[in-house]
Amino acid sequence: MERADDAGRAGIVVAIDGPSGSGKSSAARGVARRLELRYLDTGAMYRAITWWMIQVGVPVDDSDEVAARSSEPEIEVGIDPEHPTIAVDGVDVAGPIRSREVTNAVSAVAAVPAVRRRMVEIQRELIGSGGIVVEGRDIGTTVAPKAHVKVYLTAHEEERARRRAAEGLAGAKLELTLTQKEMALRDRKDSSRTTSPLNKAADAVVLDTTELNLQQVIDRICALAGEHAGAHGRR
Repeated sequence: MERADDAGRAGIVVAIDGPSGSGKSSAARGVARRLELRYLDTGAMYRAITWWMIQVGVPVDDSDEVAARSSEPEIEVGIDPEHPTIAVDGVDVAGPIRSREVTNAVSAVAAVPAVRRRMVEIQRELIGSGGIVVEGRDIGTTVAPKAHVKVYLTAHEEERARRRAAEGLAGAKLELTLTQKEMALRDRKDSSRTTSPLNKAADAVVLDTTELNLQQVIDRICALAGEHAGAHGRR
C-alpha cells in the first residue's frame, strides 16, 4: 500500500476543486484512504453554517445579517477519511446539511465575505503542515494556493446532474431535469461571486470524469501525488 510517510508525501497537500457532481468527495476520500492522509470536505463547512442560518431564522439572502451572525455557530470538522464528521454547536448535522433546502441556499451564504474569511481560517488551521487531501471550490486558488498537487475535476453537465439525482439527496431521488437546472444555477452563482469564486487554478490539472469510474479517478490523482513525492525524494 502507498503510504503517507513515503519520501515527499508526509507533508503533501492535495487540492481537489470542481463543480457539483464532478466526483470531488468520493475521489478525495478515496485518495486520502489509499495514501493514508487526512481528508477535509470544505463544502460541508459551508453547508453547516447555512443549515445553522436557516435553523435560527436568518434570511440567507440578507448578506448583512448573515455576516453579522457568521461568528456565532461553532463548526467542528472531523478529518478521518473513513469517518468524516461535521457538527454545529455539538450537534451532528451530516445528514441535515445534505437537504435540498440547504443545497439551494448554500451559494448565497458562501458568497458572504465574512463567512468565507472565517471558514478559510479554520480550513488553513486544519491543513496545517500538510498530509491532507482537501476538496472544495476554491482550494487551489484561495485556501491552499501552494498545494503540491492541484486537480480540477469536471464532467459534462448532464452527467453531473445524473450523479447528483442518483445520490437521492435527503433520502429522496430528485427529478433529473430539475436537478440539472438547480446545479447550473448554483454553478453560475459560485463562479460569479466576488469573493473566492469557483475557478480553476492556473497550475491545476484538469480531469474530466465523465467517462471515468471512481477507481480511475483515484488512480490518476494518486499518480500525480506519486510524481510529486518522487520529485521531492530526488532533491
